[in-house]
Amino acid sequence: MKKAAVMLLVMASAAAPLRAVQSHGWSGANPAGQESATDITLDQLTRVVLHHNPVLRSAQFGVEGARAGVTTASALVNPKVELQQGQWQPSGMNRQPMRGWTVSQPIENPMTRNARIQAAESGLMISGQQLAMARNDLAAQVRTRAYEALLHQSEAEMATETLALLQQVRDRIRVRVDTGEAPRYELIKADAEVIHASERQQSSQLLAQQSLLEINRLAAGQLPVRWKLAANFHEDVDIADLVQLQAQAEQNNPELISLKHELERAQAHLRFAQAARWPGLELRYSENQEPDVRQSAWGVVMQLPLLDQRKGPIAEAQAEVGRIQARLDGRRTDLQLQVVLAWRSFDMARLRVEALGQGVVREAEAALRVAQAAYRFGERGILDVLDAQRVLRGVRSDWLQARYQLHAARIALDHLAGRYAHTI
Repeated sequence: MKKAAVMLLVMASAAAPLRAVQSHGWSGANPAGQESATDITLDQLTRVVLHHNPVLRSAQFGVEGARAGVTTASALVNPKVELQQGQWQPSGMNRQPMRGWTVSQPIENPMTRNARIQAAESGLMISGQQLAMARNDLAAQVRTRAYEALLHQSEAEMATETLALLQQVRDRIRVRVDTGEAPRYELIKADAEVIHASERQQSSQLLAQQSLLEINRLAAGQLPVRWKLAANFHEDVDIADLVQLQAQAEQNNPELISLKHELERAQAHLRFAQAARWPGLELRYSENQEPDVRQSAWGVVMQLPLLDQRKGPIAEAQAEVGRIQARLDGRRTDLQLQVVLAWRSFDMARLRVEALGQGVVREAEAALRVAQAAYRFGERGILDVLDAQRVLRGVRSDWLQARYQLHAARIALDHLAGRYAHTI
């Protein structure tokens, strides 16, 4: 009966770290003030960063400038007024005043005007997609940093539990060493393991705080002084469908859409260069007043493309269209391959999480329980227990890393699909 009770106690103490890692989310920016810290969800955190990030705000001003560019391109040409005044002196007569004035109105070629306006509108769309691209990149970066913080905090919690168990083992070894039941090197080995576990705990906590500080930097320091991330590192992740993700990336990826609008703008510039061979007309009306004569005339001014047929600007615009078309085709192919690679990374991480969580971790826990029980009854040495603990710690660390890779791959897929560009 005593042996069974000891076995149950050892099994419960060995399984405690994994339960703690699985049940805790996190993470507070200030552990001393967690009771009064503000809970911030991942979506709320992303919105705060998107609202205050200076790079994103500058991109918003770029959209305003592009909108003003459309107004500039749509403006009509102002009329011209020319006034003349002088003196007229016939032979043998006194000088007489003479006045004249001319009004002219340039009339732009409609094809030139439409092409210029379309180019400006395409520029506005490009600025809007650049803003969406910045939002998409920034939201993905915030979420990645948040899961990094959750990863390091989970590692710190696991290291805390491991440290507590190692301290218990060390205390038992000290008793056995003091009573002469075990050699002193076992205590030295246990002390070294405790020191290493303490270092891992502190390192993980510092890395978690560093990730949170990086998020606050992205938010321009606008996050509360005391806050904690209300998110669960061990939440289920939806399985991604490859075909659907590829279709969403083709349709919603802001970088690809921006290149499409760049192509439209280049085509508009080409139409402008072709139409600029006939820039337009200029209507004129002039009137001259002399003492006994009044003259008025209508006229039309037209520029003839005899010497300069704008072959150079047309060739440049054609080359720009070809260059952007090549960039668009290459980026479209590259984007589809990126989606496939990210999806494979996601699938591999999912399989690792399932394999480690359902099989390897449990086997390592069972091995540790057996080693602890055997050491308790003198059947094995402390080195066997420490080795079993080291194996379990490594397996759990791999399991946490696999979960982080699962979240990171899902974020990468959503980023490539442009899901963060407008929805948050």
